Amino acid sequence: MPWSGKHSRATIRFMKRISGKLDKDHHLVRFGEAVRARRKALELSQEALADCAEIDRSHMGKIERGERNITFLNIVRIANAVQCKPSDLLVDAGL
Repeated sequence: MPWSGKHSRATIRFMKRISGKLDKDHHLVRFGEAVRARRKALELSQEALADCAEIDRSHMGKIERGERNITFLNIVRIANAVQCKPSDLLVDAGL
């Protein structure tokens, strides 16, 4: 049934927010390592990559260390900044 907007709050189930701390398989760390490898191959500083991707520098550091559960839009921004497709970063990370 398509969304009609008439459901009460009680009938809508919300998913729990997943923290990067629960990443037991280290997907976020591996993704961050892939970003760091691409950045270094382009001889970019972390600050330069953050500027190109329009992401805060401290947030970029946390992404590279696997401390943040990154959004898809930020994956796209980072991929554009390191001149690849988002899927390339995921493949590089073994995901």
